[in-house]
Amino acid sequence: MGATNEQLGVMKLSDALRKAQSIGLDLVEVAPNAAPPVCRIVDFGKFRYALAKQEKEKKSSGSKLKEVKFRVNIDPHDYLTKVRHAEEFLDKGNKVRVQLQFRGREMAHQELGMALMHRVKGDLITMGQVEMEPRQMGKSINMTLSPLPESKRKRRFEPPQGAYVEDEAEEGDEPSEGDGEQA
Repeated sequence: MGATNEQLGVMKLSDALRKAQSIGLDLVEVAPNAAPPVCRIVDFGKFRYALAKQEKEKKSSGSKLKEVKFRVNIDPHDYLTKVRHAEEFLDKGNKVRVQLQFRGREMAHQELGMALMHRVKGDLITMGQVEMEPRQMGKSINMTLSPLPESKRKRRFEPPQGAYVEDEAEEGDEPSEGDGEQA
């Protein structure tokens, strides 16, 4: 392949080297196991930089730690939203730290906090495995989950598809309050 990604076809090694030197670039072998081997005419320094950048991107994408915070008296809808976010983070290959914070008198009922953490653990078991069991540290309980292999992940809490739209009353339905009709 040439410097502008056009294919130059099959040629002898000496011809390819001469062509690369005439342009002022290097001949780099990119697929040695192919038949015939594939080479590219590029600036070797830029080529090495691009490879290093790709490797760094691969390594850094899977090791991020995301955090989801809960409270003991969490509303069911808020709970569902936070579990959905945690599931999404695990689906993207990130680790998730689940933190439950106590405030004031909530410390008197730490068993409710542990029950909530075990509920979160049970709800996310299809997406991740527990790396650190729920453990109390001061006024909070922490737990860390790491994602399962992609083939074993199974989402239980799908994100809503599009915006929420109320169902309109169909013919034959009784009118609800505020429809403008009076009885």
